Amino acid sequence: MKKAKNNEKKPKKSLKWLIDIPLIILGSVIYSAGINCFTAPNDIAPGGVGGIATVISFLSGHRIGIGLVFGLMNIPLIIAGFLKLGKPMMAKTFLAVVVATVCTDYLSPLFPAYVGDRILAAVFGGLLIGTGIGLVYTREGTTGGTDIINKLIQKAKPHLSLGFIMMITDAVVIVISIFAFGNLESGLYAIIAIFVSSKIMDMILYGGREGKAVLIFSDKSAEIGQAIIDSISRGATFLKGEGVYTHTDKNVICCAVHKNEYVKLKRIVKEIDERAFIITATADEVLGQGFREIDQ
Repeated sequence: MKKAKNNEKKPKKSLKWLIDIPLIILGSVIYSAGINCFTAPNDIAPGGVGGIATVISFLSGHRIGIGLVFGLMNIPLIIAGFLKLGKPMMAKTFLAVVVATVCTDYLSPLFPAYVGDRILAAVFGGLLIGTGIGLVYTREGTTGGTDIINKLIQKAKPHLSLGFIMMITDAVVIVISIFAFGNLESGLYAIIAIFVSSKIMDMILYGGREGKAVLIFSDKSAEIGQAIIDSISRGATFLKGEGVYTHTDKNVICCAVHKNEYVKLKRIVKEIDERAFIITATADEVLGQGFREIDQ
């Protein structure tokens, strides 16, 4: 039986890798294009090792390629990642770093670089960088550099979003870039690029899965629960509770809904019991029947 189960898992893992590899390559190409086509030509260091590599290339008079610096700086970080984050993730990270390194110095330069309005450069550079990193993250990899540090932090603090962590770790790079480029504007534009990339990344990672987690306290919980099933076609669960003051047993309704269903849910509760008590929290992900399937 165990052998049969193991044999079933192997095709699934193989199929997953067949999906992972093209998306990681695509994400790495998009990431390098964001740096080469928008941020680097406008003296914007978009955070992370990519930002540090941009600064070093600038200080060398562009005699040293951004991709070369990016690749060399990632070697010790990848080794550390193999020890802490596991081989599958770091194998994907290694692939992403190799592709980003080659593309940044050899492929992306084939595309036209935008030099002009630095706000546009920061916005569109951040959009491409965030999209690239987000695609790699969805396949359980990283683009190396501070992304490895970000993953280690998220492993310790899973309630923090990757976009938020990235903004914190990139603050140091912004300060370095201000001194390197010799003007405050470069740092301010870098903040715009990092903000855009973090929002895009969070949208890719969490946007399609966000929902509302709701707890409803009411003496008419049975009626409300049935109305939720009939009107919204959502399931709900009764949690057994006891009133602290009255010491009477109560059924607390626990349910998850899409964001666009929340207003309808509130209206249903109000129509049945105006004295009901509702606690609502934003859920970064809602996975399972009726929502998105649980990732493999």
